[in-house]
Amino acid sequence: MPDETATAVAPSASRRRSPGQWLRSTNHSPGVVAFIRRARRLLPGDPEFGDPLSTAGDGGPRAAARAADRLLGDRDAASREVSLGVLQLWQALTEAVSRRPVNPEVTLVFTDLVGFSTWSLQAGDDATLALLRRVARAVEPPLLDAGGHIVKRMGDGIMAVFRNPAVAVRAVLAAREALSAVEVAGYTPRMRVGIHTGRPQRLAADWLGIDVNIAARVMERATKGGIMISSPTLDLIPQSELDALGVVAKRARRPMFSSKLTGIPPDLAIYRLKPRKELPAFGDAPETEQQA
Repeated sequence: MPDETATAVAPSASRRRSPGQWLRSTNHSPGVVAFIRRARRLLPGDPEFGDPLSTAGDGGPRAAARAADRLLGDRDAASREVSLGVLQLWQALTEAVSRRPVNPEVTLVFTDLVGFSTWSLQAGDDATLALLRRVARAVEPPLLDAGGHIVKRMGDGIMAVFRNPAVAVRAVLAAREALSAVEVAGYTPRMRVGIHTGRPQRLAADWLGIDVNIAARVMERATKGGIMISSPTLDLIPQSELDALGVVAKRARRPMFSSKLTGIPPDLAIYRLKPRKELPAFGDAPETEQQA
């Protein structure tokens, strides 16, 4: 007669898991992964640290997070979340030690070249590349020398940030002056600029948020080139500074029958910065700008 005790014990033994099996099962348990993700939201720093946006750019925690993402692979694993949680704390500690505000007030500068796309189609790739290189050599040094940080390059334009709005305006004027000496294949580029001050969200090496969108839309108001500046930025610049720079701010009004510009708060005014020597004679019509 078969041993009933042995028969009863055998299935129980077969169900026992080795430590390795238990670790693998726990590592991929949806409940455990969800618990760790909730715990990360209670920690200092960005609870989403580890995604492509948060790990772009320089810095030890970001580089380590990119390496961890490649090595760990599985995105739904407790081990990955624990590792990123540690890096999240490291990043938060790094920012705390630097004493840099999380979302400081900055002045955003957007630029691009008027009519560049049309010209590049006719000029061809070689001339286009030559132009972009010469534009970069002319425009970027004045911005960097003034303490600006170039966030990204976007074809024929750039996005930069400054800590001080008056410094941003001074740097932009110097950049436009340097650009006036650039000419390729009979084309002299004209740069349009949008300047706006706010508190965008800083995420790794990029800046995101409503204020970034506003700055881009302010630039689009300058359909024929020039420097457009938002009222929040203009309010922060003393009149004496504008006088020293030799510029005056003229309100840009929407032409009659033109569509309303989207992406900008209704109470935000936009001004064009013009050199005093370019001002119209007394009694001329107020400045208008076509909508983008």
